[in-house]
Amino acid sequence: MHLSTAHDAHPRTPGEEQFALAAEVLALLGDRTRLTLLHALTTKEADVTTLTEACGAARPAVSQHLARLRLAGLVTTRKEGRRVVYSLRDGHLRRLVDEALNVADHRLSDRPLHD
Repeated sequence: MHLSTAHDAHPRTPGEEQFALAAEVLALLGDRTRLTLLHALTTKEADVTTLTEACGAARPAVSQHLARLRLAGLVTTRKEGRRVVYSLRDGHLRRLVDEALNVADHRLSDRPLHD
C-alpha cells in the first residue's frame, strides 16, 4: 500500500482532543450512505432530491444522514428559495473521502483473482 509522503503528515503529535475528533469524523465516514453522500458533494453542492438519487437510499434516511453530517460540522447548508442546498465544509474532508476511496481501490486491486 502507498503511504502519503512525509510532507503530508500531521505537523505535530496530536493530543487527546484531536484523536477524539478524528475518531468521530472517521466514525461518520464509516457509514456507507454517509460516505456516498459526502462523495457526491465532493464535485458539487446538491439538494436532498439530488443526493437521494445519487445514493439510492430513501429520502427520510438521506435527510437524517445529512442532518447528522451538518450537526457534526462536515457539511454546510444554504437556502435557495424553498430548497436547502448542501456542500462540503472544506477541502480537508474532500481529500479524506478521496483517500478512503483510494484505499478501497488499492485493496480491491490487490485481491487475488479466483477461478
